[in-house]
Amino acid sequence: MTNPPTEFDSPWKEIIQQYFTEFIQFFFPQAYREIDWNQGFEFLDQELQQVVRDAELGKRLVDKLVKIYRSGQEAWVLIHIELQSQEETDFTERMFVYNYRIYDKYRKPVASLAILGDERENWRQNQFGYQLFGCRVDFQFPVVKLLDYSQQLSALETNRNPFATVVMAHLAALQTRNDRIERKERKLALIKRLYEFGFEREDIINLFSFIDWLMTLPEELQQEFQQQLHEYEEEKRMPYVTSVERSAILRTELKGLLEAIELGLELKFGSESLTLLPEISTIKDVEKLRAIISGIKTVKTLEELQQIYHEWI
Repeated sequence: MTNPPTEFDSPWKEIIQQYFTEFIQFFFPQAYREIDWNQGFEFLDQELQQVVRDAELGKRLVDKLVKIYRSGQEAWVLIHIELQSQEETDFTERMFVYNYRIYDKYRKPVASLAILGDERENWRQNQFGYQLFGCRVDFQFPVVKLLDYSQQLSALETNRNPFATVVMAHLAALQTRNDRIERKERKLALIKRLYEFGFEREDIINLFSFIDWLMTLPEELQQEFQQQLHEYEEEKRMPYVTSVERSAILRTELKGLLEAIELGLELKFGSESLTLLPEISTIKDVEKLRAIISGIKTVKTLEELQQIYHEWI
């Protein structure tokens, strides 16, 4: 029996938000060296949502827009991040359109960076362009292929950057798609590694949440996993057991609410309404998700429903 479908987009968006500095350091070291971290950074996701909606290029995936400063310069610039978890014919065109629309809005340099989390070894799209009557468009952007890290597992095991754990969890989710027993064992090993590395309490909870979300298990195996983890925590006298278990309970509750929202949207507004799910899934407040469920019962249009939750994103 296969595992439940893996939902990559939302957990990646959340973990990038939590560890943006470490994300850039891990995947894009040149950019990391050129950014002035002392001046801070600012996420502009709500502004990006408007750019994306205007572009009308279909389903949104993971996308982040971040305002940063370069070393030795007072003017700010922008970083646009995309996680592409499956092969897409129009991916490079979408990257190009988002890039120039962001530039058009802010009139600031924009670096578009892509993480390719799909399973196709040879799919490495990083360029869009065309020529016509002597006019040439050539848009290139750096990409990171997560599959490449399959050959670097030993190095990942000893790397304390949170995204070493993130990459291992992503690869494990792909590799155990059809083997639920193996997924449970690898999930448990990843969680134990967090404890053994001596991560801080908040980091353990954040990374546990990412792993738990990405490496979903059937209910009976999830209960078995939680029991084995509890026994390990008791044996090692770990101080985080209550918080981690609470995180698992919350993740399960959020997942159930999102499934209820998906069902409600489809029943009331049809399958086209499911394009709202990537937005809604960024909300991690149980009461707000319940408010959306109540709203589905009373609103007459999708626009009315969006008015309920847009201020929370």
